[in-house]
Amino acid sequence: MWIRRAFFSWLFPAALVLPLWLFIGWGVFQAGGWAFLWVLFVALPSVLVGEVALGLLVRARPTVREERAVSWRDVIGFTVWHGLTIALGFFPQSAFGWLLTGTIVAFLGVFWSTLWQLWKDLAERGRAAFAIDGEAMRAAAYGDPGGPERERMSQQGDVFVITETDRSGA
Repeated sequence: MWIRRAFFSWLFPAALVLPLWLFIGWGVFQAGGWAFLWVLFVALPSVLVGEVALGLLVRARPTVREERAVSWRDVIGFTVWHGLTIALGFFPQSAFGWLLTGTIVAFLGVFWSTLWQLWKDLAERGRAAFAIDGEAMRAAAYGDPGGPERERMSQQGDVFVITETDRSGA
């Protein structure tokens, strides 16, 4: 449980730490000018926006808010995505393309997994909120004399029923 809670706490700091790591990695491992432009205009904004979006989607789930912990599926997905992002920050010449592709695929997997879990949680909440008690509905529909409507009417006093008639003579 503590691992799931740690990931819950890590989601928004990761939105700053991971892009910062890509920037530091570029400087430390001397990746070059084109890599600097890629980091500055593609990697930093996409990792920042992607992490914030995923963090908001994860925290939107009712089960995550109640437990203050992410699911195990989130732990696995974020571990893979963050691990590949960190590996990408080393700027390896021979494996950069593969790491970049893996990082993008991992992000998309985490994104769709998070959306699916959110949809599932909301659907379960909706079913629970609209559960219908058959006996209560039958009593209200068929005018059960012991029902709450009859009790309320008897407390209010006399009830006058006025019916309309057709005046056209037909």
